[in-house]
Amino acid sequence: MIPILLGLSIIIFGLFALAPGDFIDANLSKNLSAEKVAELKALYGFDQPLHIRYFRWAGDALRGNLGDSLQFSKPVTSVINDYVWNSFILSAFSYLLSIILAVPIGIISATKQYSKFDMGATVVALIGISMPAFFLGLLMIKIFAIDLHILPVSGMRTAGLNATGFAAMADVGKHLILPTLVLAFSGVGSLMRYTRTSMLEVIKQDYIRTARAKGLSEKTVIYRHALRNALIPIVTILGLMLPGLFGGAMITEQIFAFPGIGKIALGALSKRDYPLMMGFNMFMAVLVLLGNLLSDILYAAVDPRVRLK
Repeated sequence: MIPILLGLSIIIFGLFALAPGDFIDANLSKNLSAEKVAELKALYGFDQPLHIRYFRWAGDALRGNLGDSLQFSKPVTSVINDYVWNSFILSAFSYLLSIILAVPIGIISATKQYSKFDMGATVVALIGISMPAFFLGLLMIKIFAIDLHILPVSGMRTAGLNATGFAAMADVGKHLILPTLVLAFSGVGSLMRYTRTSMLEVIKQDYIRTARAKGLSEKTVIYRHALRNALIPIVTILGLMLPGLFGGAMITEQIFAFPGIGKIALGALSKRDYPLMMGFNMFMAVLVLLGNLLSDILYAAVDPRVRLK
């Protein structure tokens, strides 16, 4: 993981260093003199050679300092901490809903291959995978918020509401419903297809036929013998969901004006707040590597043939 992180840090820094302009050019240069612009660039180190800027940034990152956000005028770690937990709450509910719905549907579709249920689930899954999040989000806002007036349009809390305790939690819950459904809809389709494919491969194996020949019930064959081996590729997908729990959903959060890290990262990109973007991408890189590590560890729990030494 260490050499991979080192290589990723070079790539991330290099990409943003090659991007045209910077925060000062994009937001301040029109209102300042050329001398003041040069002074500000020297203050933030933009006039230094690339290798010096990289080693300074990488050295600070090793100490947990990802620099200062130029648009928020505060440390990048503080900005990430302020917004990442909002994205975590939203993503956790959507992933939990996706798993609860997708895994059982995938199992039933595999055991009833080419049935009406399988065909219907496949059609719904393909719609969920194909439909853009911005279209589904706007459609749900139109139906449930504008036409029916049963759910809020955007945000995470009702403006001006000074509720506490259960009332505050209920208000946040109402605001989470629409973005959660939008994220879960596409997630259910993908995870259901993975589950179905994995189950189909397993239930055609010889040991499944042997278990049926012994007279075991179909429920025991499917849920005790087949499902455990079918979970191996699914564990990979679940492990890779870890970055998504903290990475936010840029499009969905933008549509619903949800104060998550995805919306903040998208705004930072448009304003060329490169320190925030570099810190956010390094944060995501660490999560991706941890997700892969978690998947490898879970293999041993799911597959008895895998042992950690």
